[in-house]
Amino acid sequence: MDVWKTKARETVFEAAPYVKVAKETVELPDGRLIDDFYQLELRSFALVVPVMEDGSVMMLRQYKHGPRKVSVTFPAGFIDPGEEPEVAAKRELMEETGLAVGTLTPMGSYVDNANQKGCEGHYFLAQGCRRVATPDAGDLEEMQEELWTIEELDRAMLNGDLAVTHHVAAWGMARLRL
Repeated sequence: MDVWKTKARETVFEAAPYVKVAKETVELPDGRLIDDFYQLELRSFALVVPVMEDGSVMMLRQYKHGPRKVSVTFPAGFIDPGEEPEVAAKRELMEETGLAVGTLTPMGSYVDNANQKGCEGHYFLAQGCRRVATPDAGDLEEMQEELWTIEELDRAMLNGDLAVTHHVAAWGMARLRL
């Protein structure tokens, strides 16, 4: 299969550094031109599934404004400009939980929208985690730490307690490795 070719690109909205909307003209493999193919660019993030030394999984219970509900989540956050995803993953884990990583395994990097892009998430499994500091997220979110078993997390995913797709995907990827 041939790829589409971007012939022109114009930013139509930007609220840096959080969101950019661009209008592209793309050429399809058969030569047709689409002159209004929109792309949404959100900041890239790193997400960590932290497994403690005893095998429990550290979860955060917090309000998420996208689904407009309190949800259970994994530690995650934006990747700073010039920062490597692995470094961001370790930083976010430390900031939000005070945990240090035993071993960090990349689980892949994925774009969340097949045609309009959205954001790119970098997913990691952290095993052998242990507390070395007091959490200090330094942001707007209030977080409550909870230790969960693998079985409890499986049920939470099936029951919709993981309200954000990124966290559902992360748990699915982690389960294949645990």
